[in-house]
Amino acid sequence: MKVVYHPGVQKDVSAILRYYDTIASRLGDEFWAELMEFIEAAATHPKRGRSVDEELCRVNLKRFPYHFLFRILPDKIRVTVVRHHKQHPARGLKRR
Repeated sequence: MKVVYHPGVQKDVSAILRYYDTIASRLGDEFWAELMEFIEAAATHPKRGRSVDEELCRVNLKRFPYHFLFRILPDKIRVTVVRHHKQHPARGLKRR
């Protein structure tokens, strides 16, 4: 399946990458690699994501305390938010 992104996802990920790059130069790259791996897996097998509600699915990253939400559309998935596990659970839910 094709992957499309809500425009807010770029802002989400940029902030995370800036944070990790301040900790260690390669950490941002490692986060990016894991995020892309899990998004590609979600696109390949979208039903494996944990259902948040009737429209949204959630995938937790393995190494980093982040997850992303996505919607399954007829021929693609749409990633709507990437957020820290401790962020408010309503953050990004209104994104379509």
